[in-house]
Amino acid sequence: MFKPVVCFAVLLTSISASTALAQDAYIRRGGKADKEVSEGVPAGKRLRVIISHDAGASAALKSRVGKTGRVKRDLGSAGAFSAEMDAKELDAYIKDKRVRGISVDARMHTDQFTSPTTLTTTTTSTTTSTSTTASTYDGQKLRTTLGLSSMNTGYSVGVAIIDSGIAQTPDLRGRISAFYDFTSGAAVATMPTDGYGHGTHIAGLIAGSGASSSGKYVGTATNARLIGLKVLDATGAGYTSDVIAAIDFARTNKAALGIDVINLSLGHPIFESAATDPLVQAVERAVDAGIVVVVAAGNYGMNPVTGEIGYAGISSPGNAPSALTVGSLRHKSTASRLDDEVSPFSSRGPTWYDGFSKPDIIAPGQALVATGTFASTLGSRPELRVDYPGYIKLSGTSMAAGVASGVVADMIEANRRNEGYNSVLTPNTIKAILQYTAIPLPDADLSTPSALEQGTGGINAAGAIALTTAIEPTAPAGTPWLETGIVQYTYLPGTGNGYLKWSQHIVWGDHIVWGDTALWSLEAWAQHIVWGDDDDHIVWGDDDDHIVWGDNFIQGTSLVLDSILSWGHHIVWSTDDDHIVWGDDDDHIVWGDDDDHIVWGEDDDHIVWGDDDHIVWGD
Repeated sequence: MFKPVVCFAVLLTSISASTALAQDAYIRRGGKADKEVSEGVPAGKRLRVIISHDAGASAALKSRVGKTGRVKRDLGSAGAFSAEMDAKELDAYIKDKRVRGISVDARMHTDQFTSPTTLTTTTTSTTTSTSTTASTYDGQKLRTTLGLSSMNTGYSVGVAIIDSGIAQTPDLRGRISAFYDFTSGAAVATMPTDGYGHGTHIAGLIAGSGASSSGKYVGTATNARLIGLKVLDATGAGYTSDVIAAIDFARTNKAALGIDVINLSLGHPIFESAATDPLVQAVERAVDAGIVVVVAAGNYGMNPVTGEIGYAGISSPGNAPSALTVGSLRHKSTASRLDDEVSPFSSRGPTWYDGFSKPDIIAPGQALVATGTFASTLGSRPELRVDYPGYIKLSGTSMAAGVASGVVADMIEANRRNEGYNSVLTPNTIKAILQYTAIPLPDADLSTPSALEQGTGGINAAGAIALTTAIEPTAPAGTPWLETGIVQYTYLPGTGNGYLKWSQHIVWGDHIVWGDTALWSLEAWAQHIVWGDDDDHIVWGDDDDHIVWGDNFIQGTSLVLDSILSWGHHIVWSTDDDHIVWGDDDDHIVWGDDDDHIVWGEDDDHIVWGDDDHIVWGD
């Protein structure tokens, strides 16, 4: 059985082992408890949980925590609080009508590999780390790969890094505009620190100046402002409730601190649907407030023992529908895009419980060098150091998310430079532009949809900035919003004739939208989003002027996309029995059949997830 403090293995092996019990547990516990809680209460476990409740019930519910329990953190803006208590107390809360839901206050972990030069796997009681051979990739090559020019610096754009902190290294001097520590149960303004070193590395990938490397190791948005929100300790771990508090703090202080982007290079296993996951809902609130939330997909795309590639490894909050979820691509230390490939460790979709298509895009994430400090846990490891003192090399979707956050900052800067502060790009618009302009990678596995591995493709900063500059965000809904013509190709050096075609489509939820959708002003790009109506649809916009993305997609009267999509081997989402059928009659995946498990492959060569609490790989 999975324990929250253990970083879950590739393909959510530990989650899968107990997923068969999840639906029954939901029914048994009245639909209030997630998988960990609904299994832990009957087993008599003492758990740290997040209790979501009705408005006005917080004080009364917290006062009921018994002598053996402890309230850990108030999450008032989320209508919840975290507490630690035994199974008997938890059972009483489950039965309380004022309680809307109980979720495990899971341990959060960073999404990076810490042995980037050799193929190793190390497992302890708290971490699982894997890495692949890759030579060092410097920041200037990274910027060339992305198509960034000297004009693209993310000037004055605020990026909140919710992580292990940020150290004041020479590369980040003058870039940290605010810093708060959430690890003590409250938001405490303090001097920037980072005991682990992960957040500092992410900060360097975003805004590093390259000061200590003669300009070699620079970030993707070198003039962005950084807001450090520390939620992880010196081991790279923390609690979900601290992360929720930090996200809500960023949302409520968006204007005061000038926060435009949130970077979340961390995660935990998915224990429940996105609609009830309190961490996912915190992300949705932030996006609804106009903040672009960039999330690492997770590093669980490969079996660490056999090297076998697998699916459904996205971690929370990478399953947040409104988040920009980023997987990792392998750049092979070249500026060319022709040799890029999906990193084997990068988590693939679909997401557990909901079957969302994730990641949204992928970005360089292997063997990236950025600023570090010897005083941190990661910085003290000699094997992570490179040719210049004060830098470390890491791999993972954490790094890919950092790269993507910098590109988002560059897009916001371009929009402000071209349109001014009164013509704001919504998070939905930015996400759509990034997907539409992405460069698809060759599909290494034709038996599965490439969208589940790479979203719409590799991030294309040059194309995204070009489209950002070409559109007029204030154009009336239903009209083209291109102010100038746009060629849907990007010229990048080292790519044959140099021109690479954009993906020209968007993957959202369980649908692909093709054509010129991103070139029109639509209600889909509006600020307010409601995910999931009574019929499990996605509703974009407000009241009677919206787009429904679920059983069908409606764009005026010009496009209807049925819920059955065809990608070579096909997928049927949300069929009568609420499962997914993948592939042909003899080669498919079934989610949520009578025994609540997944069957992958043919009768004699398949994988069974969650059947009698185990996984069978291969035969």
